[in-house]
Amino acid sequence: MLLAATHSGSFHADDVFAFAILKAATDGAVSLTRSREAMDWDRAQVVFDVGGVYDPDQGRYDHHMRDKPLRPSGEAFSSAGLIWRDYGRAAIAHLQNTATPGQIDIIWAKLDAGLLRDIDLMDNGAMDRHPGHFSALLETWNPTFAENSADENASYHQAVMVADNVLARSVAHAFAAAIAQDAVADAAERAADPRIIVLDSRLPWEEAVFDLNLTQALYVIRPAGKDWTVSAVPPERGSFAQKKPLPDAWGGLREAALAAVCGVSDATFCHSARFVCGAKTREGAMAMAALAVEA
Repeated sequence: MLLAATHSGSFHADDVFAFAILKAATDGAVSLTRSREAMDWDRAQVVFDVGGVYDPDQGRYDHHMRDKPLRPSGEAFSSAGLIWRDYGRAAIAHLQNTATPGQIDIIWAKLDAGLLRDIDLMDNGAMDRHPGHFSALLETWNPTFAENSADENASYHQAVMVADNVLARSVAHAFAAAIAQDAVADAAERAADPRIIVLDSRLPWEEAVFDLNLTQALYVIRPAGKDWTVSAVPPERGSFAQKKPLPDAWGGLREAALAAVCGVSDATFCHSARFVCGAKTREGAMAMAALAVEA
C-alpha cells in the first residue's frame, strides 16, 4: 500500500488529478492523508502539492516554490503534471493492460501535451480561467460557503471519482490513437508509393500522419462500409485545406458522370470541396488516388 499525503482545505484540479493518477498507477493500492501537519507528510511515501519541496527521489512533489519545476518549454508544472511524469506510465499500464511499451509512451505523451499541460497551466495562472474548463468544473466539488455541513474530504473524493473517469477515458482514446498510429506506420512502410497510404480498416489517420512526419503522403485510402474512400491529406495538423486537392474536374460528380471523367468504372462520388472521393472497390480507390497524384 502506497502512503500518500496532500494538503487539506480547498482543493484544485491538480491535487485531485494527481491522486487519480496515483490510484491508477497502484491499481487502487494507495491511501491518502489530507493534512496541513508536517508530521503527517513525513509519514507518507509520496507528498504532492504541499511541503515546499520537489524531490522525486524522496517522493516529494510540490510546485509552489520560487524555484519551481518547469517543463522543457519553460511552462510550470503543477502537482498533476509532476505525478504524471513519474507515475503516468504505470497508470496507463493498469488502465490499458494490452498496451505495448511503445504505445504507453505515445499515450503518455498525448495526455502530457494536452490534458495534463492544461491542468498545469490553469493551476499556475498561465491560462485564462473560464467556467467551462475541466479544471474549473472539477473544482466545483469544493463545498460552497452556503454548505456549512458539507464534508470537505468527502467532496474531495467525489471530485477524484470524476477525475478517475476522465483519466480512464482519456487513456482509452489515446490508446486508440496509438493503435491507429501503429497501423498507419505499418501501411506507410508497405506503401509502393509514399504519396499514397492504404489502410485495411476505417481508423483515424490524420494525427498519425503528422505524428509520424509522413511529409510525402498526399492521399489516404481506407474502407467505408462496403466501399472505399480516398482522403486528401491536409497541409498541416487541423487544417481544412489539402496539400493536393482531388482533380478539379471531379468535384461534385457522382457515379456514371464521375466514372466518365476519371476513367475508373466503379467511382462513386467526389465531394465538391475535393477532399474526399470514393469507389466501390479497393482497386478503384487506388486507381483514383494514382490519377490524383499525377493530375
